[in-house]
Amino acid sequence: MRSSFPLPQIIMMANVVVVAAAVVVLLTLPAAVVPQATPMAGAATGAATGTPSPTPSPSPDLPSADLPPPVQATPEFARQVKANEAGMVPVLMYHRIMKKRLASIDRTPSQVRQEMEKLARGGYVPVTAQEFVTGKINIPAGKHPVVLTFDDGHASHFALDGNGMPARDTAVGIIYQVARKYPSFRPVATFWVNQQPFGLRSQKDQARAVQWLTSRGFEVANHTWGHPYLPGLSKKKVAEQLVRVERLLEKLGTGPSDTLALPFGAMPRKRSTVQAGKWDGTRFAFKGVFLAGAQPSVSPFVKDFDWRAIQRIQSNGKKGECRKWCSQYWLEWLNKHPDKRYTADGDPDRVSVPQKLRGIIGSERRRQVNAY
Repeated sequence: MRSSFPLPQIIMMANVVVVAAAVVVLLTLPAAVVPQATPMAGAATGAATGTPSPTPSPSPDLPSADLPPPVQATPEFARQVKANEAGMVPVLMYHRIMKKRLASIDRTPSQVRQEMEKLARGGYVPVTAQEFVTGKINIPAGKHPVVLTFDDGHASHFALDGNGMPARDTAVGIIYQVARKYPSFRPVATFWVNQQPFGLRSQKDQARAVQWLTSRGFEVANHTWGHPYLPGLSKKKVAEQLVRVERLLEKLGTGPSDTLALPFGAMPRKRSTVQAGKWDGTRFAFKGVFLAGAQPSVSPFVKDFDWRAIQRIQSNGKKGECRKWCSQYWLEWLNKHPDKRYTADGDPDRVSVPQKLRGIIGSERRRQVNAY
């Protein structure tokens, strides 16, 4: 599944663009925070003092994240559904959702809604980043996984309205709207947060928000405490940034995090610094570390998959710096090259691939290969 594109150059250029855009976002953030009419109306109650609030029950008014029962895939069945679980997977990266964009990486509610509806019509089914890195891509046969990721825990990602339902133009609200319209579009995503998840200052409100999301299949995980440029920090300071978020998430009733999104997509000089470690007696260990841009990720089942540096695609159009490496370009490219795209077999116990791709599957998955 190697691309013909010069990958190191693409990653470097894409991450430079993301760094520049993210700096603009951070500079404009205080003036751009979306007001929340009733931030956590209808959520679970309980003080956030280290004891998690009661876990809320999934609402019958919202689409479920549950999937249909799996099938048992034979080579003939895999051929019929054109399964290719060695194919590429789009991991989409979103930041703020704004009615009026203030930075190039901002998206409007309409743009996010249109993109997700396009994904749904194209047969894509969301999985979380945690599910992706652990190979739990248990989606229906013939469908394609997509990982929806949101950086920075912005207020536009999640808030509840006066009826206790996700606010319409937030990320979660949009995801549920699309899931209602397209029942096969599973309503899950990953939110990578900093010290104030979803713009909430009260730890009690933060706990309610995190538990509301995780009880419904969403993932809330680590994006560092203060969103620093990690290559400029010592190993100890990097560990402190990660541990402080891990401790916060534990107090909020979730964690430890299995995944990490690097601020600005910037990898420390020593990559192991962000893979596992400890600070002040608290350990962290991730199963997937995500970059900020470039191209679709390879399948977690192939030899080339590197959980320490997983590629993502910025959600955006095809203008300017996004001409060849943002979501519109890559989704169109995958549609034009269906043989390069991950297509599921519907069987969580098998890895179905065309016979010619048998050799690229990683050794730990060889016994699960279902080649046709």
